[in-house]
Amino acid sequence: MPHDFETQRAGTVAAFNDLQAEHGLPEAADVDYFFVPARDGADWRALAEALSREGYSCSYLSAEQAEDGIPCLAATLPEQIISATGIWIGEEVATRTALAHGFAPDGWGLEG
Repeated sequence: MPHDFETQRAGTVAAFNDLQAEHGLPEAADVDYFFVPARDGADWRALAEALSREGYSCSYLSAEQAEDGIPCLAATLPEQIISATGIWIGEEVATRTALAHGFAPDGWGLEG
């Protein structure tokens, strides 16, 4: 089944709007995108290398480090202008790369 980018985008816009309304968001921040394996044998290193070529800084989060206890790859775009559209553009690029490497998106967050 193909990935539903429209639903993912709508979720990102809704989350952005909720965060902006509840807390206010900074003008710029590092944006983290999280990915989990979607199939056996998904290669963390290959995904990190591919995302690094796209300008993302990548790190592996073990179950102990991950907020929800599920190991994931965090792909960070530093010092991004914060808007729903900006977050979505980075998320879409990273998600397309992740899907090609056997990973699925698992949300995003802001640092700074």
